[in-house]
Amino acid sequence: MNKMTRFSIWYFLLFVLVILVVQNYFEVRRFHTISYSEFRQLVDVKGIQEITISGDIISGRLTKDGVEFLTQDGKNPELTVLSRQEGMAEPPFTVVRLEDPDLLARLDSQGITYTARLDKTWLTSLLSWLLPMMLLIGVWIYFIRKIGAGAGGGLMSIGKSKAKFYVEDETKVTFKDVAGVEEAIEELQEIIEFLQNPGKFQALGGKIPKGVLLVGPPGTGKTLLGRAVAGEAGVPFLSLTGSDFVEMFVGVGAARVRDLFAQAEEKAPCIIFIDELDAIGKARSLSPITGGHEERENTLNQLLSEMDGFDTRKGVIIMSATNRPEILDPALIRPGRFDRQILVDRPGLRGREEILRVHVRGVKLAEDVDLRKIAARTPGMVGADLANIVNEAALLAARKNKSAAAMADFEEAIDRVMAGLEKRNRVMNPREKEIVAYHETGHALVAESLPTADPVHRVSIIPRGIGALGYTLQLPTEDRYLMTKSELEDRLAVLLGGRAAEELIFQEASTGAQNDLFRATDIARSMVREYGMSPTLGPIAFERDRRPLFLETMMPPSAKDYSEATAQEIDREVSSLVIQAYNRAQEILAGKRDVLDRVAKLLLDQEILEGDDLRRVLNEK
Repeated sequence: MNKMTRFSIWYFLLFVLVILVVQNYFEVRRFHTISYSEFRQLVDVKGIQEITISGDIISGRLTKDGVEFLTQDGKNPELTVLSRQEGMAEPPFTVVRLEDPDLLARLDSQGITYTARLDKTWLTSLLSWLLPMMLLIGVWIYFIRKIGAGAGGGLMSIGKSKAKFYVEDETKVTFKDVAGVEEAIEELQEIIEFLQNPGKFQALGGKIPKGVLLVGPPGTGKTLLGRAVAGEAGVPFLSLTGSDFVEMFVGVGAARVRDLFAQAEEKAPCIIFIDELDAIGKARSLSPITGGHEERENTLNQLLSEMDGFDTRKGVIIMSATNRPEILDPALIRPGRFDRQILVDRPGLRGREEILRVHVRGVKLAEDVDLRKIAARTPGMVGADLANIVNEAALLAARKNKSAAAMADFEEAIDRVMAGLEKRNRVMNPREKEIVAYHETGHALVAESLPTADPVHRVSIIPRGIGALGYTLQLPTEDRYLMTKSELEDRLAVLLGGRAAEELIFQEASTGAQNDLFRATDIARSMVREYGMSPTLGPIAFERDRRPLFLETMMPPSAKDYSEATAQEIDREVSSLVIQAYNRAQEILAGKRDVLDRVAKLLLDQEILEGDDLRRVLNEK
């Protein structure tokens, strides 16, 4: 309503301004302007009836003699037209006033009546300073609104919380839409009961938890769980991310925290959900030079203060999600603030199958689709990965004009997600193709020859992704949560099997083993520095756990906590593990040279070899 009133006033002022301009334009057009010399001549010949003298203008009306005087010899044709108009035989005129001391005496001698008029009335005086001021104010308001809109919704609302508000019937997400995280759901069921029936717990003296922190790898469904809790409890849901508190202006983050909790108390019982809490909850620096982190720390201090101050009896619960809990400030995750920390981990085999059932609800499936096999083919994947695979399979089926997504589409979707897009147009020369075939066959044969290695699912020499010229896909028979030393040694041998096959057949290695060498060296270094699996150095860990818990990112090398002599010994042990695994792979392949040739030739012909076909060749005498 206020906005409409404001616009109506502006429209009214604009209308008045247009009327004044139009009126002034037509007033000027009605009068004929003459020169001051012509005016003096008209006075001498009595060609003027009466005049009005103002500050700068003299106006009056001509007589017929005056019109004839001005239009003689074809002069002033526009005056001729004006005098011929109806009722304009004696048209008005205007002339710019000059300093003329004899003017009044000449007028009196000719008997011409004259009057004086003030230049400005009170209305024109008012408008003369009011209109420019209003114009300046209007321009200022316009630019302020533009700047405010660019900064996120108005300059005056810069300290308002950016939380998105959902009422209970808008979330439309329940625990039926979440799968694979049964333990987390069981923990959150109690939170729902707190919101729906707080008196049950308060009667026994129990206090409702203030905060619940969901931690886990990206894509496991932490945000989805938060919305599901709001949907199940039937309470309002205020959602925002940690970066929504951050702004270029000092003090805005703390103001938004205060406004967020004020909104929550008005809408209680409700849930506040802060995604990516690590954006504002990082541990405060011990450095005396705070620099650009001071604003974030002020926001964190305000959040800590608000969490201490609000009353849980009103039914306000804070839920947050992060995949970097190790960097959060200890004061934020202590009991009394975030009382509960719930792990939303990667799903197991059964959990992946349940997640797939959720995501295929709206997808037409062929009869040969086996979700359990798809779940077995996707170890380590989270809900977001599985949703992507289902979507890719549906798109592939639609691209092939199928009526339903078949198992082959899901297989292709998995390969596409794991290994990259197939590059059949990348043509390799016969020599390179033969090297790739023996390389991948070396991986496969070593994997099938070792007792603890995962079985081979597929071998391909079709280029995929950015730099992969081929791949050997292994699938574990079950979910694994720890590995023994012998299993790690077998994995080293499998990784080095490709390079061993190249040197066995071609007596030299290629650059195709670069990624294999990198991964093998990383495993060997972890065995020595982190797992204490070196018989020479003993059960000692030489590296502190500085890596993120749930993020697979490359961390910069940290400072060493051991001597240079120990570092040299570690390097020797790492090298020894890699060389032993490489020699082991060479021995395996040398003993199966005929099988290596047969499988490589078969792979050159077919380009893709399934695991069952590979084992059939190995079992042939």
